[in-house]
Amino acid sequence: YLVDVYNRRVSVPDFSDYLLYMTFFPHLVAGPIVRARDFLPQLKTPPVINRAHLNEGLFLITKGFIKKAVVADLVSQYSDAAFSAPGSFSGYEHAFSTLCYTMQIYCDFSGYTDMAIGIALLLGYRLCLNFDSPYKSTSITEFWRRWHISLSSWLRDYIYIPMGGNRKGFIAQLCFLVITMLIGGFWHGADWKFVFWGVAHGLLLVIHKLWK
Repeated sequence: YLVDVYNRRVSVPDFSDYLLYMTFFPHLVAGPIVRARDFLPQLKTPPVINRAHLNEGLFLITKGFIKKAVVADLVSQYSDAAFSAPGSFSGYEHAFSTLCYTMQIYCDFSGYTDMAIGIALLLGYRLCLNFDSPYKSTSITEFWRRWHISLSSWLRDYIYIPMGGNRKGFIAQLCFLVITMLIGGFWHGADWKFVFWGVAHGLLLVIHKLWK
């Protein structure tokens, strides 16, 4: 918000609009990351809640609840058991638990997001799409265009592009990719596993760029 105001991408709103933007509860717990330029213009007119909004909102809330409370919570029993005592399970069981975890993390996170978008619709506001079938991606680059879209676009617009993006040569672009994903790792938490996660995804993006 501060960067967008400084760069005059958004005008300074009334204090009441600013307060609503900062405290709008549906997106605060688990995303999506809502930008001022997407949300503040919606406050210029009274919110419209029609049957289509109600149907879509209730559908998203139901879908998100099923993802989280049914699918994610069910498969987490297998992944949590294997990860808590790895020596007690075979390789096949670990492979299965890893698949369970990929389903768990997607259904958990996208379920929260679906519910947040649905609740916002019931209040008359539309939040951005945050997941677009990421496991259908055919490359790591496409994956990050589909997974947690509001975060990946935030990293692109506020870190990668300001550093130079693809404007300072190919080698610099590859370095910027790794740095951006490393910062994305720190965004998830101050822990070595998140550092490894960020560097790993940065290197995968670099490999894909080199392969292309």
